[in-house]
Amino acid sequence: MRVLVTGGAGFIGGHVVEALLDAGHEVRVLDALLPEVHPAGWPAHLDPRAERVHGDVRDLPAGVLDGVDAVSHQAAVVGLGLDLQDLPLYVGVNELGTAVLLAAADRAGVGRVVLASSMVVYGEGRYACAEHGLVRPLPRSREALEAHRWEPPCPHCGRDLAWHLVPEDAPVDPRSVYAASKTAQEHLSAAWARGSGGAVVALRYHNVYGPHMPKDTPYAGVASLFRSAVARGEAPTVYEDGGQQRDFVHVRDVAQANLRALTAGVEDGALTAYNVASGTPHTIGDVAAAIARGGPDPVVTAGYRLGDVRHVVASPQRARDELGFAAQVGFEEGMAEFVTAPLRGDAPGA
Repeated sequence: MRVLVTGGAGFIGGHVVEALLDAGHEVRVLDALLPEVHPAGWPAHLDPRAERVHGDVRDLPAGVLDGVDAVSHQAAVVGLGLDLQDLPLYVGVNELGTAVLLAAADRAGVGRVVLASSMVVYGEGRYACAEHGLVRPLPRSREALEAHRWEPPCPHCGRDLAWHLVPEDAPVDPRSVYAASKTAQEHLSAAWARGSGGAVVALRYHNVYGPHMPKDTPYAGVASLFRSAVARGEAPTVYEDGGQQRDFVHVRDVAQANLRALTAGVEDGALTAYNVASGTPHTIGDVAAAIARGGPDPVVTAGYRLGDVRHVVASPQRARDELGFAAQVGFEEGMAEFVTAPLRGDAPGA
């Protein structure tokens, strides 16, 4: 199978490229090589077996989809970013870029799209109130966060809530610019599937970490930010009280999920979503402590970012049952590797 991997020079994309090639697929990489992301151009670690095309999903190079059987759409601006001035960037790359790509895929007769989605589409995760059952908490207010009231209360009675695993059929509830753009990608892809008769597999990544993760950027993941702080001899800075629950999944496992999604027996003419997670939650404080081992202890600041959610931990059961995917890299093993793994930006061409 010939697969186009958009954003294939990126952190997750590069690992997906390698996994596809190792499985015997032909791979064409499309990447914009934005200077703020890839100042040295094509990264040295990108698998040399892949065909490379320099171009932007918002303005696709001619012929980039020629002979392509499936698209692995990894290209995106990720993370919470800086502030609302990032709105045009997220909408332009994530939403317009996806629309341009899907229109071209329709013209080219592509039959399958594997979409890099995200757990952020759920907003706050799944919660239950002892009196009112399953509820959807309201966004946490600035006033509550300033008062260090970290846990979202029941919207009906104000009682404390208990978090639960989020299944794929939970309603989407994006609570940041990035989350809104990832939700839009899913909606656009579902419309493409209905109109073209093709199949979309949306992989809702949880907190992905591992080698070649970007460093020292506002769009980097929290594990990378902790790692950079430790490398500078500084204590990792933990927001809120460090008790936020997340699922950290290794990038090699994410690549394997993409490989399985490529040939999964899913419904044509529809989008099928899967949580891509380890199945074992950890707090942000746990991650900071694992990365800081041997260095300065993490500092819990009680700071916050408006738009952050408190707990998002998903059920990996559907991916296990239907894709045959289960994460193989454990938290301790993965974090031990991560503290010394090369990051993007460590050296020219990294």
